[in-house]
Amino acid sequence: MQRVARARVTVEGRVTGEIATGLLVLVGARHADAPGDAEWLARKVARLRIFNDEAGLMNRDLREVGGGALVVPQFTLYGDARKGRRPSFIDSARPEHAEPLFERFCAALAAEGLPVARGVFGAHMEVELVNQGPVTLMLESPGPGPAA
Repeated sequence: MQRVARARVTVEGRVTGEIATGLLVLVGARHADAPGDAEWLARKVARLRIFNDEAGLMNRDLREVGGGALVVPQFTLYGDARKGRRPSFIDSARPEHAEPLFERFCAALAAEGLPVARGVFGAHMEVELVNQGPVTLMLESPGPGPAA
């Protein structure tokens, strides 16, 4: 995820999701991921104190700054490019498993009281953002499976 001043997703020339201050969250899923992982991650994203307070310290969460989340499904997050010249996506969950997890994550984030904009699952998307900081963090749920 990236802390942003603004971000938007366009599919075939149409804006499908857009936020001002907030977080751009790229969501990938692995085979072992479960609905509980999506819910845990949503709570973590909503409550992480990564926005600056008056003293310039990261003490505020997304709600405290009135921010939103732009959630983008990204199959390629679990691509493995350690061998050869073409990444392997064997660790990435198949769409029939990943899409419900993406939806669960978005719903859980909205249940935290946050505005949630989205990319389109399975679509070719153009993602634009202005990263603030820059601040970029990778989160993994504590669920089963090795961390990437």
